[in-house]
Amino acid sequence: MNPTAAICIDLSTLYQGTAKLADLPSYESQARALAGEGRDLVLTGAAPVWLYLRIAHALHGKARSLSYRSPVTGDVPVFNHSPY
Repeated sequence: MNPTAAICIDLSTLYQGTAKLADLPSYESQARALAGEGRDLVLTGAAPVWLYLRIAHALHGKARSLSYRSPVTGDVPVFNHSPY
């Protein structure tokens, strides 16, 4: 694994069937475990908007940068805390 490569988290893999607000702590915990510390992260996959927003919030402070990957737009930066 390339230690500088972005980690891609497919949100659709965090749940089965339909995402449920009641399971949000589990989704956040899974995403934080996948993210590691101080890495560049990409969120992708079929998931409700509320899940994208909450996972992005949960990863703020853990990630150097976060992007959303869409098949239509490509990577869209959400935040970037890299000093370079």
